[in-house]
Amino acid sequence: MPARALQLVPARRLHVRLGAVKGYTATATPDTGGRRATKAQPDAAVLLPDWEVLVLLRPDAADAAGNVTCRFRGGATSPARALGRLPAPARSGRRAYACVVPELARRHKTLPAPQLVIASSSTSKRTVGAARGGGRSTEMLRWSGRLVYESAVVDNGDVLVFAKGVNPRQGVNRPASDIQCVYYRAASGANDDHVVATLPAATSAQQVFRCPPPPTPVQQESQEEISVTLAVTGQEPLPSLAVYNPPRSGSSTAPEKKLICACTMVRDVAKFLPEWVVYHAAVGVDRFYLYDNGSEDDLADQVHHLNAAGHDVSTVAWPWTKAQEAGFSHGAAAHRHACQWMAFIDVDEFIFSPQWNQSNNPDKSMLRSVVSSVEPDIGQVSLGCADFGPSGQTSNPEEGVTQSYTCRRRTQERHKSLLWLDAVDDSLVNSIHHFALRSGFRGQWNKQVRVNHYKYQAWEEFKVKFRRRVSTYVADWTDPVNLKSKDRTPGLGFEAVEPVGWTHKFCEVNDTLLRDATRRWFGAGFRMDRLGGRPAQAHHRGYTYVQS
Repeated sequence: MPARALQLVPARRLHVRLGAVKGYTATATPDTGGRRATKAQPDAAVLLPDWEVLVLLRPDAADAAGNVTCRFRGGATSPARALGRLPAPARSGRRAYACVVPELARRHKTLPAPQLVIASSSTSKRTVGAARGGGRSTEMLRWSGRLVYESAVVDNGDVLVFAKGVNPRQGVNRPASDIQCVYYRAASGANDDHVVATLPAATSAQQVFRCPPPPTPVQQESQEEISVTLAVTGQEPLPSLAVYNPPRSGSSTAPEKKLICACTMVRDVAKFLPEWVVYHAAVGVDRFYLYDNGSEDDLADQVHHLNAAGHDVSTVAWPWTKAQEAGFSHGAAAHRHACQWMAFIDVDEFIFSPQWNQSNNPDKSMLRSVVSSVEPDIGQVSLGCADFGPSGQTSNPEEGVTQSYTCRRRTQERHKSLLWLDAVDDSLVNSIHHFALRSGFRGQWNKQVRVNHYKYQAWEEFKVKFRRRVSTYVADWTDPVNLKSKDRTPGLGFEAVEPVGWTHKFCEVNDTLLRDATRRWFGAGFRMDRLGGRPAQAHHRGYTYVQS
């Protein structure tokens, strides 16, 4: 990347309210039952779609063990669930919780940040998120508006800033020269936030902006947290949830760099995870990154069992609504030090070559040969997607998707890619299916390998998609727009109503190749309890399915 001149401004007060909800010192006050309750302001809170609230606590906040409740103005409450820590070095990310605004609280003209009431196993309660000062909490930020929501420091020290509302249209990006990266220290009370550095953005694409880090003297002059936002020429700086969180010296050891990793975004698909992980580990994927978009199922348990069985699976909390492209940009940049190639595929997608069906056992060389045989200037290998239909299934099959869905469409309309992370363009721009590459690199199609996409499953599974789609630029199933888009399902309306004849739709080619291969490799009935979904090792036909 060419050198950039650092355009610094003198330290000054920024007369715009940048921060979301500021942190405050905890105090102890009596609970309604005469007990003691600890109170402290949340670090940030934002109102997501469907009246869901995301509450962020500072990294040093105590872990909320026990039942957690959001308490809103007027006393209305709703259960809160822990989403984990946001991505940051050495587990220094903020703790995230989600809850739904009760009907009663929605009547207020303003929505202050809720309190988190933490009930432990004892009789005491702790309240995290007290009202500021004289009893008034700061109003929550709105996901529907312009917002800087995340940041990440990548290998070369650059700071990736993730923001909504700067580039609102697909394919139309503001020039980076119009954008400034603003680093500031958030003030408390009625004081203004204190700007410490303003630097020019290097790239601007979709929801991702690459910024230089603040100068070292600025970082060292105070122990106070540095926040970051963006300012577009001629406009107010964006409200921001993001903090500058550089790696701490000696805080972690770099992981061994693997040849092939897989990255996906998940929400409530834990029951499908063992089959997907065990299969891909057997054919050559070494490490898995799951960007968790707010799962409410037993994802953590499944990941624990898979790791106990010898696999390498990590979760990354990514609670942001319709931000899949940004999540994959984060994955391509944040894991570059840990992976050479990254497969960006969904949990219902399985990389497969018909030639592999001739083997009695899976082997890691199967997928590794796909990337090891390319020319040095190949930065991306694209694979066509074969879309499978319900294949007569009326409920989620116990045998797993690869052995149960065996009828597909004839044509391939989409593709997925294996990406060499060192070849990714600095902008990190992507369409989920593929990334832009740096100058000097090119993409290549591999016609011998494909992706079996079990897209149109039994209706009880498929209808879950109507909740919301995760891509920024793809319309939700319930939105009556882009009717002729290939992202829509032919013959499907805008409501979760099963179309007539669903169980036999999208069936043009009877394709049992991967079913036959997995039966031979893993045994008939690709059941979850056999595949590492539980701690015990699985043995089938002399093959032990534990990652080496």
